[in-house]
Amino acid sequence: MRIFNQINDLQSVLQAERKRTRSIGFVPTMGALHEGHLELMRRAKAENELLVASVFVNPIQFNNSIDLEKYPRNLQDDIRLLESVACDVLFNPSVEEMYPEPVTTQYSFGSLEEVMEGAFRPGHFNGVAVVVHKLFEIVQPDKAYFGEKDFQQLAIIRELVRQYSLPVDIVACPTIREADGLAMSSRNQRLLPAERVIAPKIYQILKKGASLRNVLSPKEMRIWVRTQLEKIDGCMIDYVEVADDIELQPIEHWNQSTGARLFVALFLGQVRLIDNIRIF
Repeated sequence: MRIFNQINDLQSVLQAERKRTRSIGFVPTMGALHEGHLELMRRAKAENELLVASVFVNPIQFNNSIDLEKYPRNLQDDIRLLESVACDVLFNPSVEEMYPEPVTTQYSFGSLEEVMEGAFRPGHFNGVAVVVHKLFEIVQPDKAYFGEKDFQQLAIIRELVRQYSLPVDIVACPTIREADGLAMSSRNQRLLPAERVIAPKIYQILKKGASLRNVLSPKEMRIWVRTQLEKIDGCMIDYVEVADDIELQPIEHWNQSTGARLFVALFLGQVRLIDNIRIF
């Protein structure tokens, strides 16, 4: 695996690969890699001739300085895992390399960025869009791979690609879960042992809630899920939402949409977790 810290060095190598007409699959990450990331990379590796990954903790998408400070970082572990899936190229830039000047770019994603994560994390999706747009310009991948656990982020990135006519296919990949159902996340490393034991209840409640579609309205499902989550020790809920799976707007009747998902964001102790599940 070749590792690059400088944009120019990376682009020189990738330009040479493109001249050989090699397709590029790209998986952008913030490191602290886990099996969920590796599944994205395995798929990218299978569908492309060159796998490029990035590890960059993007400071401008954190609206909580403590969260940024505590975000897990272990580059040597990440390199070992990348090598285990035969990653070809790692891009690991510094903040100064990515943002040599203050970032002033502002994107507009309309109602997509006004609900759920957008409402609770002001500026978060603008920071995501800035870094993803820049990474796409640097790497110029044919396909880029993202997990459905961050479903709203996936929708924002698709809208970014649409607005700017970016020549990259966005590939959505299913959420990868631990054996007990907890959605894999780098933040899981920060859970205390007792919190890790009870964290799988989140997914159990989501699954049960989604299964009640035929007996509950969307509003009743929200209330039922929230009531169950509130029984978890140390749980503080940001939101429980039932929304369509395209515009991510709340729905009040099942016939409002051809597809719907159940979303949740909550704190378990000091760690903020998100998850979602398809209803239909």
